[in-house]
Amino acid sequence: MKRRAAILAGALALAAVTAAADAPDRSPRPIMRGEAAAPAVTRVVVAATARAPSQSLRPVTRPGAAPAAPTAQPDAGTAPAATPAIVTESRRPGLFSALLPPRRITVVPGATALAVAESLRPVLRPAGLEARVRAAATRQTPGRVSQPGRRGQLCGRAGLEGDRLETITGRITGCGIAEPVRLRAVDGIPLTTPATINCDTATALQDWVQQSVVPTVGRRGGGVANIRVIASYSCRTRNSQPGARLSEHALGNAVDIAGIGLANGSELTVLGGWRDRSSGPLLQAMHQGACGTFGTVLGPNSDRFHQDHFHLDVASYRSGSYCR
Repeated sequence: MKRRAAILAGALALAAVTAAADAPDRSPRPIMRGEAAAPAVTRVVVAATARAPSQSLRPVTRPGAAPAAPTAQPDAGTAPAATPAIVTESRRPGLFSALLPPRRITVVPGATALAVAESLRPVLRPAGLEARVRAAATRQTPGRVSQPGRRGQLCGRAGLEGDRLETITGRITGCGIAEPVRLRAVDGIPLTTPATINCDTATALQDWVQQSVVPTVGRRGGGVANIRVIASYSCRTRNSQPGARLSEHALGNAVDIAGIGLANGSELTVLGGWRDRSSGPLLQAMHQGACGTFGTVLGPNSDRFHQDHFHLDVASYRSGSYCR
């Protein structure tokens, strides 16, 4: 019995030595499903033509970087451009590789990832585009009308220069102008600050300039050069006093004039010239000349709020103009 066990142990030891000598160095690769039917992996590369460059294209230098060294020029007789290289390759082996067709890749030298696959189709011009462009080129700015021999026309009056504005609504009930204008000049005389007023005030201001300001100043200092405006539309109470009634400025009915500029650079100012022996008579004549043209005319003799300007508005009163 012991003899049989010794013989069996020796046989097993000999079989183990033989199996170790014939064992593979790695586990066998498992076969994937469907791999037997999958086509062989192929990669076909079309050979480059004679137009292909002899070396890779040099990348373009980024803006601001140091200039790159010049690249070698191709030999005479060779074309400078390279034709696209077409590469056909099958899909990688896998479960569904037999169902997918091989793909064709076109490599264009110099193209980036942002290049489109085909040229973009041009967009047709909208119908009537040329007519709209011509109309826009000839369209004039609202409120500015140019006519031969006439300087501006606003509010239907030649000589008033400025712009028509959109309706103005104020933050306080009652404020606003239904049809406001921004007056810039009267008969060629510029306002130092454009006045936002209504047309009634604009035409009254022009009448005053024509009938009183220009004739009164005459040739003194070379004549009238500009009109200094310090206030026009403003949504506020009279003299900005709490609890007071709305000012005519809040309706676009008023404009405040602080001085008349002359061509020689001097100015007739209400603050400094009203009581001056030389300028006073001229300013007082202009103040008086505004009465009737405007419904309200206030100056230094009215109150402490008007020591430095004339307040002119087109408010109407049953008793006539209020001038002080």
